[in-house]
Amino acid sequence: MMKHQYIERRTGRVVTERLYGDRIVNLLYSKAREDSNGLYRAFSSQRMTNVLGFINFDLPIPRKVSSASRFFDACGMDIDELLGSPQELKTIRNLFERKIRYWDCRPMPEGERLVVSPADSRIVVGSFDHVSSLFLKEKFFSFDELLGRNKPEWLKAFTDGDFAVFRLTPEKYHYNHCPVAGIVRDIYEINGRYHACNPRAVVAAATPYSKNKRVVTVIDTDTPMGTQVGLVALIEVVALMIGDIVQCYSEHRYDAPRPAARGMFLRKGLPKSLYRPGSSTDVLLFQKNRIEFASDILRNMHRKEALSRFSLGFGKSLVETEVDVRSYIASGKPPV
Repeated sequence: MMKHQYIERRTGRVVTERLYGDRIVNLLYSKAREDSNGLYRAFSSQRMTNVLGFINFDLPIPRKVSSASRFFDACGMDIDELLGSPQELKTIRNLFERKIRYWDCRPMPEGERLVVSPADSRIVVGSFDHVSSLFLKEKFFSFDELLGRNKPEWLKAFTDGDFAVFRLTPEKYHYNHCPVAGIVRDIYEINGRYHACNPRAVVAAATPYSKNKRVVTVIDTDTPMGTQVGLVALIEVVALMIGDIVQCYSEHRYDAPRPAARGMFLRKGLPKSLYRPGSSTDVLLFQKNRIEFASDILRNMHRKEALSRFSLGFGKSLVETEVDVRSYIASGKPPV
């Protein structure tokens, strides 16, 4: 099987990813799934996600690991970022739903019209505009399906715009933070499957991000105290072993969490939601001609020395960059 590599943003280093469950994902998302549709559908069902989630995350930390600190080391997590004591983490679920001192260890850049990453993740970017060099329409998802075909106002608003896909791997910090500041104009859930977010599954399964269960939040940033980059849609997508997305916006650190609602003002960089353990995906949609992506993210997508399954599957260079939550990923253009 072809390995999958990404670019470490801080160093520019090419890193080979350890893909969890790669063999079984490769089997189920190969052409063989056409001959075993029942197994394929069962694997991406909510029941299977709940069962696998319990087995993998709700049992006590394995004896061979014996402590949270050893488990953190084994998974490449930084225990010094934790908010609270490591001794409070009794199960693997506790570890993956951990809180961190993001105000210290995930600094947010200052400046006007800056968009930040919603998650610790690996990012690729694209465009729905045929004339854009980033044109990638209907590769990761179907645009109409992603937003919901019963939402014509948002389909119109984001036509020919840009997008960014953020892939969270299982060991990542699983809180999503607001990528922009603005007023929530709409928030709604769309039911769907629980496809894996492994790059092999994404390439093999037709537009999986628009087929999975997801929550869509449309934020108007052209408001007082807003980021001034137009409408922005944050789509939080479940995946295999991600049974739920908990909406838990907090104005101060993680205190007094509450669900985002229409009319609520969201401040940039604050916690918005929590994925249950596993891998998952965020998608950001932007209106046409409202943002420019960070130059290093664009350069990294075309790094020839990195082997990306996305590049092989989609027929053009698509190398991910590993980004920190609350780090700079795009800047706004003045309205045309």
